[in-house]
Amino acid sequence: MSPSIRQRLQNRKRRLFRRLANRPWEDQAAPMFAASNIHYDLSERIRGLDCGGIGLIHLLAVQTGLIDAINHSIHLLKVHLPYWESDHVLNIAYNILAGGDCLQDLELVRNNEVYLDALGAQRIPDPTTAGDFCRRFSQADVLGLMEGINSVRQTVWKQQPPEFFKLAILDADGTIAPTTGECKQGMEISYDGQWGYHPLLISLANTKEPLYLVNRSGNRPSSEEAGEYFDRAITLCWVGGFQSVLLRGDTDFSQTKRLDGWNDDGVNFLFGFDATAGFKEHANGLPASAWSRLVRPPRYQVQTEPRQRPEHIKEQLVVEHEYQNIRLKSEDVAEFDYRPCGCQYLYRVVVVRKNLSVEKGELALYDDIRYFFYITNLRAESAEQVVLLANDRCDQENLIEQLKNGVKALRMPVDNLVSNWAYMVMASLAWTLKAWWGLSLPVMPGRWKERHEGQKQAVLKMEFKRFVNAVVRVPCQIIRQGRKIIYRLLAWNPWQEVLLRMAEGLRRPMRC
Repeated sequence: MSPSIRQRLQNRKRRLFRRLANRPWEDQAAPMFAASNIHYDLSERIRGLDCGGIGLIHLLAVQTGLIDAINHSIHLLKVHLPYWESDHVLNIAYNILAGGDCLQDLELVRNNEVYLDALGAQRIPDPTTAGDFCRRFSQADVLGLMEGINSVRQTVWKQQPPEFFKLAILDADGTIAPTTGECKQGMEISYDGQWGYHPLLISLANTKEPLYLVNRSGNRPSSEEAGEYFDRAITLCWVGGFQSVLLRGDTDFSQTKRLDGWNDDGVNFLFGFDATAGFKEHANGLPASAWSRLVRPPRYQVQTEPRQRPEHIKEQLVVEHEYQNIRLKSEDVAEFDYRPCGCQYLYRVVVVRKNLSVEKGELALYDDIRYFFYITNLRAESAEQVVLLANDRCDQENLIEQLKNGVKALRMPVDNLVSNWAYMVMASLAWTLKAWWGLSLPVMPGRWKERHEGQKQAVLKMEFKRFVNAVVRVPCQIIRQGRKIIYRLLAWNPWQEVLLRMAEGLRRPMRC
């Protein structure tokens, strides 16, 4: 970053902090929002854009080779009049990053002359053309697009430090994507009575990247095709340079027919296992010496002083209205070996015994015991560590929530299963670009290293809406000068220094 830009950045920050600093205010005679004499005019030369961060997103796509990878992985257009495949794919992803959440929002950005100039485009596809492009996909084309994106993902991974490659944790889960449409081919009624689809997600827990998204009818089992896509993800991680791989999933994903093959390949796994009557009987027959108390670590460490906890209003109402309440008293953990049907090896089964108290109002009705089982080939970790590692898989629910309601990738806006699958993959690319943005953020050595690492992790953990508001929806003046497109920032926000450091980093070539 040049000294002049750094100085201007510090001046803007200083002015804003001076305005927001605490001061001994006197009683104000008028409200703070005092503007009244407001006029609108149309600028002749100065042209502004509300999503100035989109330039860095596009620069990232260029620098990583994403555009070429898309055009090499799918061939849906015989001639390019005037768009290429990458134009259609990035058009959908950029629309979401610019604040849109459906195909119809493309009409707003394609009629924004400054947006087109900012991306160096004469025109971009309209919503109807984007929908027609989704309908061109076959199942093989969607797989080709995902593999093309994953080939670029390996390039981004190669920029990471050596400790990044110690362990890849792959999570799998299904989710219901309901739709109110009545003419969408492939839709079915799900187990909970909703009409729609049942996508499968295979994600990398380390970075919250969606590696594979598979669309299925709403009535399909949660784990259908999970084994096949687990194998694809394992290969991707091995080729990407990871030293070990761990698979995780709930009870539907235990995949007992594949456990021996994964174990022989050196892949670790940790799946929930059904609490059958035989398993419960076996756990109930374990000696008392086999059990130990499960102590969970605190959710967070207090950095300053403990604060007084607020009153638990919900608990008070449950007692007052005498609702039935199940309270956890304690948890115990034990383990034993078991050979599933279809397997030749013995595997480790870790069992958690939850000691519950069923209450009504202030009266304790009875005690209840529930068992939860996990099957794994991990041997070095303690039973407590296995349980905590399995529970960490719940973080994938946050990723699914972001894909559903942040990115809006599971809206199913087109008319059949495969075209909606294609839209899902292209829309989820917006989240993938967010993850790559965080992974590509430069970390400077020396005294700033810890701070830069914290910012990098903050971007990876950010909700999509916050990322868009902090990094993408940045007001800019767009200036076309010779062969350059200049994004001139017009306002300061706390993430502007990070954005400028990213701009400097993307000027350097990436390690291939």
